[in-house]
Amino acid sequence: MRRRDFSTLLGGAATASAVWLSPLSAQKPTPVIGYIGLGTPLGGTVGVDALRQGLSVTGYVEEQNLTIEYRWAEGRLDRLPSLAAELVGRKVEVIVVGGDPAAHAAKNATSTIPIVFIAGDDAVSQGLVTSLARPGGNLTGVSFLAAELHAKRFELLSKLVPQAKVMALLVNKTSSTTERLIRAVQDAARPTGVEFNILKASTESEIDAAFATLVQRPADALIVFSDPYFNSRREQLVALAARHAVPAIYDFRQFVALGGLISYGPSLTAIYRQVGIYTGKILKGARPTDLPVMQPTTFELVINLKTARALGLAIPPSIVASADEVIE
Repeated sequence: MRRRDFSTLLGGAATASAVWLSPLSAQKPTPVIGYIGLGTPLGGTVGVDALRQGLSVTGYVEEQNLTIEYRWAEGRLDRLPSLAAELVGRKVEVIVVGGDPAAHAAKNATSTIPIVFIAGDDAVSQGLVTSLARPGGNLTGVSFLAAELHAKRFELLSKLVPQAKVMALLVNKTSSTTERLIRAVQDAARPTGVEFNILKASTESEIDAAFATLVQRPADALIVFSDPYFNSRREQLVALAARHAVPAIYDFRQFVALGGLISYGPSLTAIYRQVGIYTGKILKGARPTDLPVMQPTTFELVINLKTARALGLAIPPSIVASADEVIE
């Protein structure tokens, strides 16, 4: 395998004797932060582990000097407002959110508690922040330009399956950015004449049904759109792509590690680690408005050659040479 980065103790009645403070009474209470994930605890382990790594860089370790309240939407975006309200009611010190819908739910729930987000699309155009350099308000985090990345994924998949005349796009029908991202891919593909079948899903059963339509509406290849819920369903998606023998491209290397064909995008681990670092800085007194929204500057190309062979694909040497990781 190759890889190319604190009460003051209130005294009783005043006396002439000194008031002694025990070591414990002088300690600050353990800070509590909240985390909202769109998927499930099982599917969110990679992100949560990296979040903890980032927090540890700033000196915070869960169950030692930090408590994390977890809330999981399990793919149901309608639950996000209530989950955010729970954390606001809990008076957590920071709310960490994975995904655009959770960021909006948290933003609507509080204008005072700091929020650190991961936005799969442009955070400025979505209205989460006023600018990347000076976010304003109580939000900051990491944002990446999903439209440009999906166009690049189409280009890569076209090189792997040059004979493809029809590709399928698996999208989350509940995402507010879906239509714009579909247009970005269609614009990139227009000169090639490739047509697209749009498969919409937002639950486990709908994902199964979306793949089942590939029998009636065959596609030569599949682009799985960036989506926090899809990321939590990695094993299901990879298994279905293998069952239907469809070459598929994903956003994060974790799909390829499970047997997916190819991925192109930022490091999921690096993103969550940065969010952890920002959260730790805020716990130490930094203001979200003073922490610029970060954007990934490096992207990983990961290929699974075993999967390619099973699909009967010959990976162009140029793609293998440019890959950051090749799984044999």
